[in-house]
Amino acid sequence: MVSKKEAGRYAQLLLGAAILAFGLLNVHQQSRITEGGVLGATLLLKHWLNISPAVSEVVMDVCCYLLGIRYLGRQFLRYSLAATGGFAVFYALFARMGYLLPSLAHLPLAAAVVGGLFVGVGVGLVVRAGGAAGGDDALALVIAKLFRWPVSRAYLFTDLVVLVLSLSYIPVAHIACSLLTVTLSSFIIGKIHAYGRKPD
Repeated sequence: MVSKKEAGRYAQLLLGAAILAFGLLNVHQQSRITEGGVLGATLLLKHWLNISPAVSEVVMDVCCYLLGIRYLGRQFLRYSLAATGGFAVFYALFARMGYLLPSLAHLPLAAAVVGGLFVGVGVGLVVRAGGAAGGDDALALVIAKLFRWPVSRAYLFTDLVVLVLSLSYIPVAHIACSLLTVTLSSFIIGKIHAYGRKPD
């Protein structure tokens, strides 16, 4: 029997996954905003080594989740599976509905800000509930724990590494918009994760 507190945690995980899926489909996909983290790394490997993202993303996500289990505990895996499964279901649902927001492709700065808000709030709710919606989240949480960094710094660090490497094949203007997105989303994730918690 799931306790009321545990049910609330799963509801928060699913809400965060829904917000993330909605934003990635309606903002990121329409505006072609480049990502950092695991997604950006898969695109980088595809460009330079011709490794399919279908392979590289699975390998990297599995490695990140294994690190998460090792350093964050088995409960982390349960919450992460709920968030990841929820994300997949919501993304498929929203994709069937079609785009519900107008495209911001012609307004890249606005797309970067709106996209960062969706990612920040969605992922922030997931990590606050103790899970991860993808390998990026698991890796950032592990880095934050190992180095005793704020979660926002860990997210920004992983994203910046990938975005800097992506300059090797993506125009600077596109990277600049992505940098705005990841900076904003990292800040929001950190604020939501830390809200109401006592500092270590």
